[in-house]
Amino acid sequence: MPAQGGNLAGQPVRTAARNADRHGKQPWRTASGHQSEIHETSRFDPKGRYNAPMRFSIWPDASRPWPEVMSLVRHCDVTGWDGAYVADHFMPNSPASERPVGPVLECWTSLAGLAAITSSLRVGSLVTAITYRHPAVIAKAAATIDQISNGRFLLGLGTGWQANEHNAYGIDLPDPKTRLDRLEEVCIVVTSLLTSPRSTFLGAHYRLDDAPCAPKPLQQRLPLLIGGNGEQRTMAIAARFAEEWNGWCTADLFRRKASVLNRHCEAFGRDPSSIARSTQALLYLSKDRRWLEERRAEPTHRPRLIGTSAEVIDQISEYAEIGLDELIIPDRTLGSLTAREDLCDWFITEIAPAFR
Repeated sequence: MPAQGGNLAGQPVRTAARNADRHGKQPWRTASGHQSEIHETSRFDPKGRYNAPMRFSIWPDASRPWPEVMSLVRHCDVTGWDGAYVADHFMPNSPASERPVGPVLECWTSLAGLAAITSSLRVGSLVTAITYRHPAVIAKAAATIDQISNGRFLLGLGTGWQANEHNAYGIDLPDPKTRLDRLEEVCIVVTSLLTSPRSTFLGAHYRLDDAPCAPKPLQQRLPLLIGGNGEQRTMAIAARFAEEWNGWCTADLFRRKASVLNRHCEAFGRDPSSIARSTQALLYLSKDRRWLEERRAEPTHRPRLIGTSAEVIDQISEYAEIGLDELIIPDRTLGSLTAREDLCDWFITEIAPAFR
């Protein structure tokens, strides 16, 4: 039995490729024919019930070798998954004074590579730390990857938090208020650069002087995701600027965060159904009851989906009832490359259809 992932005995494997287009989606298409994630209609019916299909995305662990990351994402690209995300870090996390040894693939070069080898998945950063790059550099890279992907890029932004890599590389990590102030300015700068022929801006942290950004993204409006659970500032910034908000959440916490996000949208005069909501959870999928109970007994601070197909469907249903648009599955608990691909097939063929 594998130490990680699920017990695959008796499960259909490598079948998802035959059903890649079964849900008939044409995601992210704009009037110009390019792709976009902006919602054009309400995700709720006239009685306020959530009625939009859920999207499912894979989050490959950047500590894995590039051939494995590439193989899994290509596999998901042809088997009906909706997206692939890459985290923005330079080294493993640890206490700020430590310098752990371990490989971590760089986010933006990885995204460019994944954009070039896929044809249907949305690719995005989860999330880019604004402390690492000037927003003009972020905008330029985002526009380029949108060109490479033929209009499938999503830009995820966050304040940055991992102290050990900031310390190791001599990158400033300001206090939370300053980082949030900077995030707000970054959203203004990036949005202007991606949509305007020229941009001029003078803020407390960034300035532009008649700055161009060409070529533009293929998408009419490249979707912006803001990541973070901070209720006072982070989620308000998401409500003001973003097409999608993301945070690690259990179903109960997601219910609270959805309510907070709705209130921020209303304060800005925005329809709450116009911003997508996403979260991620570790997946433990198996038919082996004993193995599942062992996983449930393990301590963790991350949300988890643990059980058989039916049990995982029930757990995802709790999110769906509150209005979750996208569920992101990290691959860190899914075992070897073969096991990861098989579990992705199992999930996308037996679980995902219940929410599409």
